[in-house]
Amino acid sequence: MALHKCKKDFLKAVKERNLLYDGAFGTYYAAKSGSGDLPERANDENPCLVKEIHKEYIMSGAQIIRTNTFASGCTALSCGVEALKRNLRSACRMAAEAVCESGKEVYIAGDIGPLPCEGEEAEEEYFLIASTLLEAGADFLLFETLSDYRQILPVIRRIRKDNGGVFAALHFSVNQYGYTNRGISIRKIFEDLASETDVDGLGLNCGVGPGHMLKIFEKLPMVSGKVYSALPNASYPKLIQDRIVFLENRDYFVEKLSGLETMGLDCLGGCCGTTPEYIRQAARILTCGKKERHTVLQPRQTAGEKQPARHAFYRRDQKPLIAVELAPPFGSSDEKVLDAAYYLKAQGVDVATFPDSPSGRTRADSVLMGVKVMEKSGLCVMPHVCCRDKNAIAIRSQLLGAYMNGIRNLLVVTGDPVPTLMRKDVKGVYNFDSVGFMRILQEMNEEEFAQDPFVYGGALNPGRINLKIETDRMKKKMLAGASFFMTQPLFVQEDIRKLRQIKEETGARILCGIMPLVSKKNARFIQNEMAGIHVTEEIVARYDGAVTREEGEAAGVALAREIMEVTGDFADGYYFSIPFNRVELLPRILQI
Repeated sequence: MALHKCKKDFLKAVKERNLLYDGAFGTYYAAKSGSGDLPERANDENPCLVKEIHKEYIMSGAQIIRTNTFASGCTALSCGVEALKRNLRSACRMAAEAVCESGKEVYIAGDIGPLPCEGEEAEEEYFLIASTLLEAGADFLLFETLSDYRQILPVIRRIRKDNGGVFAALHFSVNQYGYTNRGISIRKIFEDLASETDVDGLGLNCGVGPGHMLKIFEKLPMVSGKVYSALPNASYPKLIQDRIVFLENRDYFVEKLSGLETMGLDCLGGCCGTTPEYIRQAARILTCGKKERHTVLQPRQTAGEKQPARHAFYRRDQKPLIAVELAPPFGSSDEKVLDAAYYLKAQGVDVATFPDSPSGRTRADSVLMGVKVMEKSGLCVMPHVCCRDKNAIAIRSQLLGAYMNGIRNLLVVTGDPVPTLMRKDVKGVYNFDSVGFMRILQEMNEEEFAQDPFVYGGALNPGRINLKIETDRMKKKMLAGASFFMTQPLFVQEDIRKLRQIKEETGARILCGIMPLVSKKNARFIQNEMAGIHVTEEIVARYDGAVTREEGEAAGVALAREIMEVTGDFADGYYFSIPFNRVELLPRILQI
């Protein structure tokens, strides 16, 4: 049968009635075989068992079966290209024989899971797998358990040049909040792909149980012309005696699947933990009729007007913005920080910032510190938030907590690594880098905080050797919603030159870092202990004659004013890191 005819027949069928997918292959194979080996190896080593599982699902009522190729790839199978092709062809042959022997009308989805590589290497292997599955008889392509779609689209477009009618579906895996492992909102993915003509089907699989998947779909936009699918796990797995076990909950599973059918989804089925019995029970209950869809694509809410009391970057004039860093304490006393905040408020400072345990050393929580300073002093605040200590759940929780406590400004950074000597006892998380964190913020701004969104920015390092890398990363942050950048303290002309070049190329809003070094000891410490800050011997030599506190501070004030003067032609503001929270130096620097 020609591939374009397969697409036509499948689309005709799914327009007339809902179709039922099969259930899990991997977990069912493990239970049936008693083997902990990769199920995809059975395509070569035990093909009869592969065919038997397919037949069980078909006889249970499945109208779509997925080839046993989810993890078929060169890395997973530890094989070369020709061996991979043999594995894929064997999988398709077993699926086709199962369909033929059943005598039923069943469609074969060429199943493709995520690959452990990226870039050109990933695209070539995806293309190889997809084209081989189609040549071997798959009726359409199903990319499953995805966390992003950008790597898949070029593959589909290449495939459709040779097989113009091939049906292609993308299924994504999300957590209970509706976010993929890359921190991308499934709502955004569905919106982005709503008008993508090379993607015929969209859906969710794995990740969550049927109850959570139902709740997620209730909030998702669905448009005409797309085929939508839901394949939840049986439940959430439990680890019992080193074995992953899924609860036996067929009644609950089918109840939620029926709810998904009522919403107008086109295809339903199961993922991890489901068995032929799940599909048999679903086949008895589901109507397989067509339902009206519960929603259509709606424009997102537009952000409301930002309130000047909370938003540091709401300015009616063109004056440079002044931000001052206040380091949260190592201990439990907040007295010095609050005293500094009251002082800065009286001086008319625009915003106070609070670093998030820099250098991997524990300080008071930056967000909680910001909340207290804002409530006590009325000063606008901007906590730094880093990725080092948080997975996606912790990040979202922190953002929700910050928002409900009135925080509206954030500086997003990846975070300094845990010091080497502490790594035996303390582990860094780094579920995301700062760009990934910003993408989460961007999505939450559009969905959760649309009426009064966060304003956030990122760090900028003009001292990086490869300036193109830093500039490209800035552009990624800007695409992820960053509206400003704050630099490390500037001391050398070369860094200032690079910063001016970055400003010209990107047009980004830049707050130049200013640190009024207050003594030779302070200068030596920053020179030798703070990565990314370039303090020259010439700078250190400025403090040779400064023996008193007053003389050291005077040298620091003079240095700060010089840096401000040479950056005044491009700086949108200044970010002051004043050693030891000596905020009384600020009026002398600003001459106010």
